[in-house]
Amino acid sequence: MHTDKTKFLVSTPGRICLFGEHLDYLHLPVISCAISLRLTIDAHYSFDQVTTIRTPDIGRVIKIEKLSPLRYEDQRDYFRSGLKVLREKGFTFSRGIDCTIHGEIPIAAGTSSSSAMVVSWINLLARMSDQEIVLTPEECATYAYAAEVLEFSEPGGKMDQNATAFGGILFQNFYPADSVEPLHPKLGSFVLGDSGIPKDTKTILSTVKNRVLSIVEKLSSRYPVFSLHTMTLDDLPQFLNDLEVEEQNLLRATVRNFEICKDAHRLLKDSRTDEHLFGTLLTEHQALLRDVLLISRPKIDRMLDAAMGAGAYGGKINGSGGGGCMFVYAPKNTEQVAEAITKAGGKAYIVHVDEGTRVILS
Repeated sequence: MHTDKTKFLVSTPGRICLFGEHLDYLHLPVISCAISLRLTIDAHYSFDQVTTIRTPDIGRVIKIEKLSPLRYEDQRDYFRSGLKVLREKGFTFSRGIDCTIHGEIPIAAGTSSSSAMVVSWINLLARMSDQEIVLTPEECATYAYAAEVLEFSEPGGKMDQNATAFGGILFQNFYPADSVEPLHPKLGSFVLGDSGIPKDTKTILSTVKNRVLSIVEKLSSRYPVFSLHTMTLDDLPQFLNDLEVEEQNLLRATVRNFEICKDAHRLLKDSRTDEHLFGTLLTEHQALLRDVLLISRPKIDRMLDAAMGAGAYGGKINGSGGGGCMFVYAPKNTEQVAEAITKAGGKAYIVHVDEGTRVILS
């Protein structure tokens, strides 16, 4: 049994989306990669029944009274929603918690800092509950998704919660049922570059998602055989006459992104991964995100070009887009690639594949 003096350290990684950007909410697969930039929560039981969360990185202190009603105080009140979700699952909390959150993950930049925080919080709460439960990665991801997405009717899929809870490289499939397949290619370094351009994840996700869903709904109502899950580029011509030119381009890009993801899945299952082909697939994915989905930005394009010129094998914008981060695969010339991104105006981080959420007791 945990005593009042027990200290907890929860650590959870950020993530990059290798392939399948803007596919998970369509129930199409993605390939995620947990990275070695992490968020940590240091915690112990408080001396009263008040839970205090300190976030010095953003200068906030949040207090939750045990006996007060659990009412949300802002649009994304993840600490209260996490408590609510676990209470509904039967967890109880007779003691308050005092904790401090620190993060290495760029905030609001497409690297899942929010999901890393929610997964950490869920993992911590379960351990510090009266039940002292050790959650599986799947449970952490499921409860975090409920707290982060379902509670606030957000437009995102499950990729981020799975990526940060499980860690490693994952092929995540959402049709006909959710599945998570760990992949174990021998990859070297990536370089993440933060553009410093603010991004509005909710707006970008909603806009792109709604455009694609509108196309799917239109075609599905006219053609019972139409399905994104079985579609190939060769199948598309029979459906394109019903679409405007912009819709045709968006549908082609969505189907091609799906094909790239499947190609990458096969590549990353090979024990001798072709590093240059891996980089080429990343760059092709970026071209579609930039030119058709229109979610890249000129500064991010310049950072990618600079990195490629310094020896990176390929790369793309990361996350929902509109700003935030890019990354490149740079198993060689890694320091030079990072320097090139810095000279292009970004903040560079050399990162590696990392493990998922974990709790340490002391």
